[in-house]
Amino acid sequence: MREFTAVSLFCGAGGLDMGFDRAGYKTIWANDFDNDACKTHRNWSKANVVCRDISKVDYSAIPVSDVMLGGFPCQGFSLSGPRKIDDSRNVLYKHYVKLVQQNKPKAFIGENVKGLLTMGDGQIIRAITADFAECGYDVYYKLVNAKNFGVPQDRERVIIVGFRKDLGIKEFELPETNGQSMTLGEAIGNMPEPKPDDVCNAPYSSRFMSRNRKRGWDEVAYTVPAMAKQVTLWPGSPDMIKVDKDLWKFGENGTTRRLSWREAAVIQTFPADVEFCGDLTSKYKQIGNAVPVKLAEFVANYIRPYLEQVG
Repeated sequence: MREFTAVSLFCGAGGLDMGFDRAGYKTIWANDFDNDACKTHRNWSKANVVCRDISKVDYSAIPVSDVMLGGFPCQGFSLSGPRKIDDSRNVLYKHYVKLVQQNKPKAFIGENVKGLLTMGDGQIIRAITADFAECGYDVYYKLVNAKNFGVPQDRERVIIVGFRKDLGIKEFELPETNGQSMTLGEAIGNMPEPKPDDVCNAPYSSRFMSRNRKRGWDEVAYTVPAMAKQVTLWPGSPDMIKVDKDLWKFGENGTTRRLSWREAAVIQTFPADVEFCGDLTSKYKQIGNAVPVKLAEFVANYIRPYLEQVG
């Protein structure tokens, strides 16, 4: 099996990179500005991880690779927060565009939230597609749910795939599923009770209590968020009870707690032995911002035949 090289921007703790590495690619260079995330990435990766704002990185020092990966920041695109077309974080993808244009990888992969497709009545996704097309790429995107690819979590994300036009790949579409599934019980049912310091114990806000926050052992988790205090409940917690519109309360006769950061990491399909750096808030943030490893691995394997057929 041929080993393709990869460069990763906005890599975070490396969920996207790890998925590609597990599929036989080799990440040779990665970048993020979050110090804890870079330390976590170095825990498992042999890539040269450069911890710096991408706008301050010397582009000429970024190596050429077969594939470029980038989960560019998505807060400005999210359905759960303010959706501003002129949000400064939304233009960070342009650094990605410039590097794709400079290094001309065979393919690039982008990942973002569902809200990207509807923001500005579709203006944003059309602009992103056009920018990459102008760099010389045939661009394809699709909304997928990670639960359909062996990830024990409801997590809808837009996957953007671009192939350099000279490769002649004019038809491409990711499937809806790979036929794999996993429940919370299968994923974390045998994990030991977490240490108190591994669980966020912040007060539960009115926002948290506005809807059901618990999924059972035979279900998949809600989307793992990046904000520690919004992390949903451990499946062994008592069922929540609806008391009014947009108002729930915790059930009785049991222990109610949030998922620990280690449980959240496994739900994101990181290996259980990956150590995340930083304080508890930082660990949850890195995990919530990551691409599920199994989803990334599927994408990596799915595009491999397209790369191999063009040499």
